[in-house]
Amino acid sequence: MYVRDAKNREEVWLLEHIEAMGLDDTAFRSRDYVVAVDEESGEKAGFGRIRIHKLDGASIDDERASGGEVCELTSIGVLEGWREQGVGAHVVERLLEYAGDQGFETVYALTGEGAYLAQFGFQRIDESRLPEPLRDRLDAKREGVDPDAVPLSIEVEAFQMPERLREAFKRAPEGRDEVSNDETPEDFGIDPESATYKYDTGR
Repeated sequence: MYVRDAKNREEVWLLEHIEAMGLDDTAFRSRDYVVAVDEESGEKAGFGRIRIHKLDGASIDDERASGGEVCELTSIGVLEGWREQGVGAHVVERLLEYAGDQGFETVYALTGEGAYLAQFGFQRIDESRLPEPLRDRLDAKREGVDPDAVPLSIEVEAFQMPERLREAFKRAPEGRDEVSNDETPEDFGIDPESATYKYDTGR
């Protein structure tokens, strides 16, 4: 199992699972996502996103922003059958590494799943400490996909991976049937019932 950057052609797959899980797809861009993949079968197990928000000329200290931007962790999803195997934890870890590589010292999350993120070092913060774009985002999330959303933050260097999740990820997949890695037309957003072909395929 490993976590890599999402590919452009995975846009349809991501959107399907984001919708199925009731996650936030605001300002969707596949390049903002990472995907957890089983190296043996090629099966995709989970995903998550870092979203960068521009600050509109607001003064903010360097601990909370990088070059007039703030960083939000969002849309973490693990497919059924892959849960409880450390997939989500390693998606979070990879996204925080990415944020650190981009110069962010602090990462925010707006979610009702605060207990899950707390195990990595995320802490609840007062709404007044949120940069302005994230205050608007919090209101939108509460009115939409996540009525219980609260603001959390973490210093990138403070991230901790619980050992049980690291070990579970090393062992994944456990007890899973063999899965085909064949790509289907649907993976590319093509409906095979209505598609036409440039060359005669005998269909």
